[in-house]
Amino acid sequence: MMQFLEFPDKCVSYTTFLNDVAARIVRLLKDDRNDPEYISQRKAFEIFGRRNVERWRKLKRITPIKRPGKLEYLMADLRLQQRTQQDYLEP
Repeated sequence: MMQFLEFPDKCVSYTTFLNDVAARIVRLLKDDRNDPEYISQRKAFEIFGRRNVERWRKLKRITPIKRPGKLEYLMADLRLQQRTQQDYLEP
């Protein structure tokens, strides 16, 4: 028996949906495999943009780790924010 998932704009089989999700996960894992676990604030500003990092921090979406003489961020948290659609009009 073939199962289908229905979306507002189309209907796809469950197998097709799973294959698409699996392919996307594999691509994201390949993209992130060389990322360090933590990066300095300066490096985060270079990669993601100073205003983005400061906005995410202000909205408490990321939390810096304080080390002697520097701030570091968890790279996985920064990547998550990078891939999340942002609502720039929220207070």
